[in-house]
Amino acid sequence: MGNNNFYNYVTKQVTKEDLDIWLKMNNIIPEKMELYCDFSLSLFFKIRSTYLGDSKDYETKITMSQEDKKNHFEWCWNKTIEDFGKENITIESTGSHFDYFRDFYNELFYTQENDNVKETIDKFFTDIFDMGKVFTQSDLDIVLTIYRSLDKNIRLNVY
Repeated sequence: MGNNNFYNYVTKQVTKEDLDIWLKMNNIIPEKMELYCDFSLSLFFKIRSTYLGDSKDYETKITMSQEDKKNHFEWCWNKTIEDFGKENITIESTGSHFDYFRDFYNELFYTQENDNVKETIDKFFTDIFDMGKVFTQSDLDIVLTIYRSLDKNIRLNVY
């Protein structure tokens, strides 16, 4: 991808007509977008609210090991799945969705030194699933990755 193509990929807005075609072509259901946003935000809030973090007080030198961080993510993941199960939404505990979110949080939360980045994760998920916003092709690729990974691993139990 040349420089100009990459620039367009990350900045050029997709028209409403092209977005509608893209949604239909990829079988994107707006109600599922809301559900996947809720799941993503629920996981984020659980991670943020229960994470003890790495102490910036170098005198105590309390830090979480990589294993602690891995265990924390897995606990939050399983707890979020359990919470959605109470609403008759079955989410597989392993799969591409788990891999995506684990890698996402490892890079943008657990190993992130900039607290501002950590605090904007909820805004990222709110924006990326907002069907009323203007998207770029780059945004749509992120949406499709998350949507497909969740769609393969979530079942709504309707009675």
